[in-house]
Amino acid sequence: MTSDPASSAQLDPNPAAAEPTPAFGWTRYAERINGRFAMVGFVALLLLELVTGQTFFSWLGLR
Repeated sequence: MTSDPASSAQLDPNPAAAEPTPAFGWTRYAERINGRFAMVGFVALLLLELVTGQTFFSWLGLR
């Protein structure tokens, strides 16, 4: 049986090697982190509205 280099690339024993590295600018890493922070912020706003019974803008005093 011969070893196919394409099939061995799919079975990478170290999946962390494919992770993007931190860098400045519009990178996949920056976009992933920004998305995660946005999700956390959205959930925090929903929890704030649930706990206080007020909308975000009324909680700020803008409405």
